[in-house]
Amino acid sequence: MGTIASFAQLLSFSGSFTKALDLTTPTEVLNISKSQTLANGTGANQANQIWSDTRSVAAAPENLDLAAVLVDAFGDTLTFTKVKMLMVHNKSTTPGEDLTLSGNFVDNDMLGGADSTIVLGPGGICLLTSPVDGFTVTATTGDILTVDPGAATIAYDVLIVGTV
Repeated sequence: MGTIASFAQLLSFSGSFTKALDLTTPTEVLNISKSQTLANGTGANQANQIWSDTRSVAAAPENLDLAAVLVDAFGDTLTFTKVKMLMVHNKSTTPGEDLTLSGNFVDNDMLGGADSTIVLGPGGICLLTSPVDGFTVTATTGDILTVDPGAATIAYDVLIVGTV
């Protein structure tokens, strides 16, 4: 099984807001940049496995089992115990083609409530991180990430960084 030399993720937002007033047009400039780096390992601020894929779901939910079903780029089956980062990108550009994330992994540890969902509109990106403690993956009761396209066919990217 491979290991992570190091993994860094960067979130950056920049933009400006202007509003015309009677005599002036003030501008507010916003630049926010956040980064996290994970070293190889299984402790705080560490991860030892990455799984990623571009997928397509057609008018029916699909379940991604984080415990003993996903296979990495080297053919190794992964059993995540912690997820340090989850990124999902709804690649649709069609209005109304929402991608809904749910499942017992989302309910039990990520959002902590029954029937929890995250809805990603077209072009939407969900990025959840927990670099110190991680989101716990519990086989059979907290290991399913459900991706539901509703009645549409939607392509999406998914990236999971965690420990096995």
